[in-house]
Amino acid sequence: MKFRSVLSKRSGRIVLAAVPVAVVATVMMGGVAQGAVPVAFSISGSQFQISASQLDGTNFSQYAGTTKDTAGNSHNVAIANIGQASLANLCQSVVTTLPTGGKVGIMITAGGGGKPATATNLQIGMTDLKGDSTFDNIRIGVDASTVSTAAKGDAGDFAQDASGIHITNLQQESWSTTASVFNLTGMHVQVTDGTTCF
Repeated sequence: MKFRSVLSKRSGRIVLAAVPVAVVATVMMGGVAQGAVPVAFSISGSQFQISASQLDGTNFSQYAGTTKDTAGNSHNVAIANIGQASLANLCQSVVTTLPTGGKVGIMITAGGGGKPATATNLQIGMTDLKGDSTFDNIRIGVDASTVSTAAKGDAGDFAQDASGIHITNLQQESWSTTASVFNLTGMHVQVTDGTTCF
């Protein structure tokens, strides 16, 4: 089925960890909180794109929340948690407009040639998600504080969880991506003139 994240108007406690561009370009990973509610981090203020030809994951949950950038501006996000994830033909891109009016970007690719990238305790803070999706044992409308993943949302907030998730032709706009372990097979980091993943 076609799947697009829907954001809640409610403001939850801050829930996301940020991956600054400089860090993304070198390791593309960060820490994930171990408690019921993830630790608050300030985001960079720049969204980035993620695409993959295939994402397969286990122990999935999703709920709404908010996060703030360093200027103090709040951003509504959908938080997706995946216990173990495999991403084929992974691409991540971010673009910055220069004072001169030109653009410069960073693009990271990995997981090609039949050797997908893998992640453990993956958490994504997104504003848009497109793809053809299949969920295993999905529960829709559960309380965000009772989802099956270690990271949970606020009591009373709408959430869904599933034992497995499979998305083909994934296209995603995100504020942050974190993982306790992120293995990028065949990683290629390049500076671009503003080229994006999609």
